[in-house]
Amino acid sequence: MEEITQHPKAEPTSNAEKAPENWTTGDERMTGAQASYLKTLAEEAGEPEAFDPGLSKADASLRIDALQEKTGRGGAD
Repeated sequence: MEEITQHPKAEPTSNAEKAPENWTTGDERMTGAQASYLKTLAEEAGEPEAFDPGLSKADASLRIDALQEKTGRGGAD
């Protein structure tokens, strides 16, 4: 049987750990996936006005984080 090895956690300096405001593409328009998820979260939170189709990737990420906390969705750290 082949042994399965786990990858170590990402280093804090990796792209996965960068704050959205420091992303090199953070000022680009949010992705379709972000838009869909943000719309769902905004509706679940009872804040449909939180969805703004003109948000940047970074702003969408920050708004998603806030709504995840409010709705109890997302990963628990």
